[in-house]
Amino acid sequence: MAQMTMIQAITDAMRLELERDPNVLVFGEDVGKNGGVFRATEGLQQQFGEERVFDTPLAESGIGGLAIGLGLQGYRSVAEIQFFGFVFEMFDSVAAQAARMRYRSGGRYNSPITFRAPFGGGIKGPELHADSLEGLVAQTPGLKVVIPSNPYDAKGLLISAIRDNDPVVFLEHMKLYRSFRGEVPEGEYTIPLGKANVVREGTDVTIITYGAMVHTSLTAAEEIEKEQGVKVEVIDLRTISPIDIETILASVEKTNRAIVVQEAQKSAGIAAEVVAQINEKAILHLEAPVLRVTAPDTVYPFALVEDDWLPDPKRVKAAIQEVLEF
Repeated sequence: MAQMTMIQAITDAMRLELERDPNVLVFGEDVGKNGGVFRATEGLQQQFGEERVFDTPLAESGIGGLAIGLGLQGYRSVAEIQFFGFVFEMFDSVAAQAARMRYRSGGRYNSPITFRAPFGGGIKGPELHADSLEGLVAQTPGLKVVIPSNPYDAKGLLISAIRDNDPVVFLEHMKLYRSFRGEVPEGEYTIPLGKANVVREGTDVTIITYGAMVHTSLTAAEEIEKEQGVKVEVIDLRTISPIDIETILASVEKTNRAIVVQEAQKSAGIAAEVVAQINEKAILHLEAPVLRVTAPDTVYPFALVEDDWLPDPKRVKAAIQEVLEF
């Protein structure tokens, strides 16, 4: 298998789907000749032409409306939001229009749209470029929300998203784009949306997480096993809406202790939803309260204090210790 970065795997997924289906279109700000701000679409316009891979004006609301209209005409759009912090400009298209299309039309129409966007901190980006806003879209009925943590998953999940007949918000953590390589099959393959992955087996504590926090959690799990012999199981949600609660419950029933780790602020987010569902469905299996390790409930900070704001392995290890000693 080839060794790819996550950005290369994402490009490969779009290239394969453009080859396979003539109705797939890729568009957004600077995605054509320039290949996108992170070069995710590099070379695609040269290969598939300006009618299938093209630039749009600097207007997120226009990108969203175009994707919806093309979906009604039978096209399958891959629409790039240059940074997810700008989703507010097209939120009406995403949440009030695309997400409701199937219900509103009684099943006559749908919105086969993949809204791709980079997000996430740790790269000292400017304001509104790093915010974790996944909770906003995860609470919207009609949307699937996907966040890969490695190159293999990114390619398989993106192909599944493009082939889905309903809108998918596909969020790509910027810190993971080029931070490491992984084995990725050269041909097409899919990973089902809505299915989590147990990335580390364990018996003492379960960590449920996604995106860049998968790597933070794995570091914490490996360190605490070396230091204390504690065996931590780590679940990568991969899709945060819908959440794969069956995989979570099976793990909690084995370990009896759980922690949810997310990069976003604490209140009303994905971690809160996971904790609520564990309490509803597995409370009799718990030996300790389910804890959250998150960012604080403040505006995303300026770069100078970003490292203090983001969850790190030290805070995850402290939470593991707390549930073990409860």
